[in-house]
Amino acid sequence: MLVDPSHWSGRRVLVTGDTGFKGAWLSLWLQELGAEVTGLALPAEDHSLYTQLGLKELITHTDVDIRDQDAVDHAILSAAPQTVFHLAAQPIVRLSYDEPRETFATNVQGTVNVLDACRRVQGLKAIVAITSDKCYENREWIWPYRENDPVGGHDPYSASKGAAELVVASYQSSFFHTEEAPLLASVRAGNVIGGGDWASDRLVPDIIRALAAEETVVIRSPQAVRPWQHVLEALGGYLLIAQGLAEGDRKFASPWNFGPSSQDSSPVLHIVERLLSLWGGGNFEIKGDQTKHEAHTLKLDCSKAHSQLGWRPAFTLSDTLEWIVDWHKAYAKGDDMRAVSRRQLQQYRALMDKALTEGTEL
Repeated sequence: MLVDPSHWSGRRVLVTGDTGFKGAWLSLWLQELGAEVTGLALPAEDHSLYTQLGLKELITHTDVDIRDQDAVDHAILSAAPQTVFHLAAQPIVRLSYDEPRETFATNVQGTVNVLDACRRVQGLKAIVAITSDKCYENREWIWPYRENDPVGGHDPYSASKGAAELVVASYQSSFFHTEEAPLLASVRAGNVIGGGDWASDRLVPDIIRALAAEETVVIRSPQAVRPWQHVLEALGGYLLIAQGLAEGDRKFASPWNFGPSSQDSSPVLHIVERLLSLWGGGNFEIKGDQTKHEAHTLKLDCSKAHSQLGWRPAFTLSDTLEWIVDWHKAYAKGDDMRAVSRRQLQQYRALMDKALTEGTEL
C-alpha cells in the first residue's frame, strides 16, 4: 500500500493543529498531493514552522481554540471535509504539570468537541485521531507496547492522551459503527523529531537552540530511552490509515502504532552526542530534575502496521538526525524554508515508496 496522489487530489481535508509542528508538515504534504486543505488551530506564532513555510498562502486557516465547542462546530461544518486529521493538542509533558486543567481540557474535551462535530458532517469518510506513544500505562519494562496494551498515564499529559484514546473508542462504538458513518482510527507515534520544531522543553529543539546560540546544551535524563523517529515517518503512516478508512475498509478503524526500528529506540545521551557531532561542535551538561516524573523507558511494537499495511521505517535514526541538522543549518543561512522542506518531503516520499515496495525488517 502506497500513499496515492490520485486519492488526495482535490480531496477536502481538515487538519486540526495545522499551526503546530506535525500539523504544518502534514498540511504541506497534503497540499503537495493536491488536497484542498483547511486548518483550524490557535494562531500561528511568528517563529513557527507554519510561518516559515508560508502555509497561509497555501491552505485555508481559521483561528479556533478546540476547547470552544461552538467555534469547532462552525469551523468543521463550514469546511465540509471528506477526511479529518485531529492533531490539535497541548503536546508537552512537563508543561502539563504546570497547566493540568488546560492540558486535560485541550487533549480530552477538545477531542470530544472535534469528534462530536464530525458526527454532523455530510460526506465525511475518514477521521484519524492522533494521540501519542505516551498514552500507554508505562510499566518501565523493556518490552515494546502493543495496541492492545492498557492506556493510562502518570503525568497529566500522558493521562490526557490515555483518556483521549478512551474517547475515540467510545465514539467508535457509539456513533461511528454504522454503514453510513465515517470510519475512525487512532494513531500513536513515537517521539517525532524533525526540522522546524521550535517547541520549548523538548529535547531536539532545545539542543538546536543551544547550538545555534553557541550555548551549553543542558539535559535532564541522559539514559531515558525513547522511540525517536522523523516526523515524516509518522505522517506517512497517518496518510495510509486515512486512505484505508476513506475506502471503507473497517480493518483500519482501530488503534495503530508508528515507531522506529527496534534498534533506533535510543537513550537521550546518544541523541545529544550525535547532534553535537553533526553540528560540528558544542558542549553539554547534565542537570537532573526529579521534581516532575517522566518515563524512563518507552518503546513501540509496530508489527501490526508492518504486517497489515506493509508500512515500515524508511530512515535510520542516523538519517533522521542528519536531516534535522541539514534543515536547521539551511534555516541559519537564511534559505527559503518552504523550498528546503519541500525538497526533504519529496526525497522522503521516494524513500518511503521504496521501503514499502521492497520491504525491510523492523
